[in-house]
Amino acid sequence: MLHSALLNVMMKAARKAARGLIRDFGEVEKLQVSLKGPANFVTAADRRAEQVLRDELMAARPGYSFVGEEGGRLDGTDKTHTWYVDPLDGTTNFLHGIPQFAISIGLEREGTMIAALVYNPISDEMFIAERGKGAFVNDQRLRVAGRRSMEDAVVACGLPHRGRGGLAEFRTEFAAVQERVAGLRRFGSAALDLAFVAAGRFDLYWERNLQSWDMAAGILLVREAGGYVSDCDGNDAMLTKGHIVAGNETLQKDLLAILRQSGRAG
Repeated sequence: MLHSALLNVMMKAARKAARGLIRDFGEVEKLQVSLKGPANFVTAADRRAEQVLRDELMAARPGYSFVGEEGGRLDGTDKTHTWYVDPLDGTTNFLHGIPQFAISIGLEREGTMIAALVYNPISDEMFIAERGKGAFVNDQRLRVAGRRSMEDAVVACGLPHRGRGGLAEFRTEFAAVQERVAGLRRFGSAALDLAFVAAGRFDLYWERNLQSWDMAAGILLVREAGGYVSDCDGNDAMLTKGHIVAGNETLQKDLLAILRQSGRAG
């Protein structure tokens, strides 16, 4: 399958950064028994991956702004384009030797996401999309699941952990959704959760307290796979509000309604 010059740039950057992550992931389990532990090692791996991605993307598209998990925002001379990059989405999984993590790259033009990549280096699944051109995984076209009943839906979500707010709110939402669906899943990578919605593996996904780089690429993947994405209020402010609901047209609306109702009940 032929890819655009833009996607080729993104894919090359992701694969280069992935080589280091694969190497470092192979070392993590050896560090589990050390007194120091692997946390500092993983932080360094995260930073190295982001530096590779930044160098590659900025060399290919000089002047674009760059928003990264580790380095924050770097404003470029081109005010119309911004990269949103998470070099290691699923850090806790990586830290524990769980092969569910990803590199996430999204490109925004004048407020609209136009290109996306989510890559799991361990499974070698690369999810890509461009606005108006569809979404793919390893060159296979993606479509969101076609289920229409919440009772048949498998739903991905986040689970607030120590140091994160919103625990009481989440418990209320979780209980309301749990009563209606076939299953709930927490896999630990927002970027891959959204990619899995695009692939029809998950019917729905919602989470709060996310960062822009967690969601940017996944938003376009879901939309280009025929899905619907909004914030938890039903608007298009995911990157600024930090919460998201994604799925097919019918179930996404149903999940939004359940979340609203749980908020009123709470």
